[in-house]
Amino acid sequence: GDILNVDFEQTLLNESTETIPEEFINQADLYRQVMQRYYAAIKQVRTKLEILNDELQVSTRRSPIETIKVRLKSPESIIKKMTRQGLEKTLENLDKINDIAGIRVITTYVDDIYDIASMFLQQADIKLLKITDYIKKPKENGYRSLHLDVETPIYFSKERVMMKVEVQIRTIAMDFWASLEHDMKYKVMINGAEDLKRELKACADDISKIDIKMQNIKRKLRELEDEVI
Repeated sequence: GDILNVDFEQTLLNESTETIPEEFINQADLYRQVMQRYYAAIKQVRTKLEILNDELQVSTRRSPIETIKVRLKSPESIIKKMTRQGLEKTLENLDKINDIAGIRVITTYVDDIYDIASMFLQQADIKLLKITDYIKKPKENGYRSLHLDVETPIYFSKERVMMKVEVQIRTIAMDFWASLEHDMKYKVMINGAEDLKRELKACADDISKIDIKMQNIKRKLRELEDEVI
């Protein structure tokens, strides 16, 4: 799959031209340079999110971000996406794909998702390209997450380049479901198991209800703490 924690430096060293689709082979070195830029963007955005979390840990005495995962889209996945979007398979067209660099932020509660997104998007060097709210409007299969396609300047030795990153923000519960669904969906599609698709959707709805209940419990606890103070 596309989603994985990346040791990019090692991947870059190990990657041979055999793993790069035929369309890119003649420009393999340039391809690696472009991917290094995307990884630089991942590192910068990840650091921004970690700093936000550290600040909130001090100011609110809790860390809303549980985990941050990163991934760089594989060459094969990039080619598949270009095919789906009807793009000519050139390095120039990489810029037309918003999610080559991906960051997934896992939060504790639903409110944390919107709080983190708001603070992140207020930063002067983060330009929002597109926001897709699959929490307020879930996908047909039950998938829930907030997707932010952003652009940010990265400073290299000789130039400043605007790089695109997709940031997905979801709760632990949403991530739990998405991980299971990602693992199962190909088997379900192959077997045409409509009943299993319905069960997965029902699980997503149940998990969403639990998220809301946990959010309400947190609010009540906060109200009780305020009364004591």
